[in-house]
Amino acid sequence: MADGNILAGGRSVDLVKRTVTAAIMLAVAGSAYWIGRPWWAAFVLVLSLGVLWEWAQLVFAFARGPLSRGGWLVIGFAYIAIAGQTLAMGGHDGVASTQVLLMILGVVATDVGAYFAGRSIGGPKIAPSISPSKTWAGLAGGMCASAAVFGGYAASAMVGGIDGLILARWLAFGAVLAVVAQAGDFFESWMKRRAGVKDSGRLLPGHGGLYDRLDGLMAVAFVAMVVTWATGGYGL
Repeated sequence: MADGNILAGGRSVDLVKRTVTAAIMLAVAGSAYWIGRPWWAAFVLVLSLGVLWEWAQLVFAFARGPLSRGGWLVIGFAYIAIAGQTLAMGGHDGVASTQVLLMILGVVATDVGAYFAGRSIGGPKIAPSISPSKTWAGLAGGMCASAAVFGGYAASAMVGGIDGLILARWLAFGAVLAVVAQAGDFFESWMKRRAGVKDSGRLLPGHGGLYDRLDGLMAVAFVAMVVTWATGGYGL
């Protein structure tokens, strides 16, 4: 009984840490986004540099030899720079403020939906050797939550009635975003497994490192920019 109480107490303390840290993160990020450019861009730059630092620490923990480490560092720089460029376009007065905000909300919804669906439904794991807690039910919950965010935005933007085809397209966008975000989460988990660490860093009490919190968003932002370039655009 005593051990159970200690365990419960430890979980309570961890929950408090996570909640307080999340509230501070939300307040800082929200303030920077609302103030807009150039403060939002500067905020994204700081986050990107932090993620790059943690990426480098993981690489030096699992990569062997200068060629392997150099290759991973170049990949990380390109990946994070492109994702950061995408996110820096946000801010309420940014060029692509709505798109970036939808990305962020979609990723947050994915995390929340996946957490509650995974905890309440459980079921088969997606890749237990990489991330033991991730289930197919959680992925489905994340997809539904993200789709709801995108669908809600589309419905609110329609004037003169809802167009079913357009709404379906936005729902699909939301679902695909969730898959990409989860893929980014798995990729970071794979890197941590290879490095033999639980978290990418210790900067955020109860949450780990910056990369732990931004892995899904980085993946979504990177893919969004690559798709934009591939379809003939130069940015969002």
